[in-house]
Amino acid sequence: MHIQEWLETVPAVSIYILVGVVIGLESLGIPLPGEIILVSSALLASQHGDVDPVILGACAVAGAIVGDSIGYAIGRRGGKPLLERLGRKFPKHFGEQNIAMAERSFEKWGMWAVFFGRFVALLRIFAGPLAGVLRMPYWKFAIANVLGGILWAGGTTAVIYYVGVVAEAWLKRFSWLGLVLAVVVGVTSMLVIKSRAKKAAATTDPAQPAAERELAPAAD
Repeated sequence: MHIQEWLETVPAVSIYILVGVVIGLESLGIPLPGEIILVSSALLASQHGDVDPVILGACAVAGAIVGDSIGYAIGRRGGKPLLERLGRKFPKHFGEQNIAMAERSFEKWGMWAVFFGRFVALLRIFAGPLAGVLRMPYWKFAIANVLGGILWAGGTTAVIYYVGVVAEAWLKRFSWLGLVLAVVVGVTSMLVIKSRAKKAAATTDPAQPAAERELAPAAD
């Protein structure tokens, strides 16, 4: 079952909790599809009034900020050995190449690697724990974490929600246009067929047997 279809079967409160928890765990350092869950939930909110986009966005922001903060604390306490253990358990995400890439990003951007990391799937998993491992001052991490969490989680929710609302309205208009077009094409086709049938009937003598019509010589 597709995520969107599954979300439609659960209560709104469960969706809020799910979004906050999944994004929090992803920000903590566990590879989960947080962005997919958030986008699917925001689209669902644009189509169903039961899901409040403001509450959804707030839960996403809270999960992002809290998860990153916990990841920072774990990384600060676990240090490099933590990344090595994660690399053995999750080589696809915490392999040496990915860790090296993330470290280069931190060396280049400093605290803003946490901020910009929100918008990159791989860095979103690394940002909190790696900031702690590299012992980034917490006040710098907190500023980038809060700003990034609000802009990414809240911004994504808002953009996807409004795009969904506009798209649904457009699709509704398109469906009516499609219906009208289908009717016009159908009526036109019917009239053309009737017209051709009348012409064919007019050029054929109904009193003449079919066999004789087939054998009759063509007119000069």
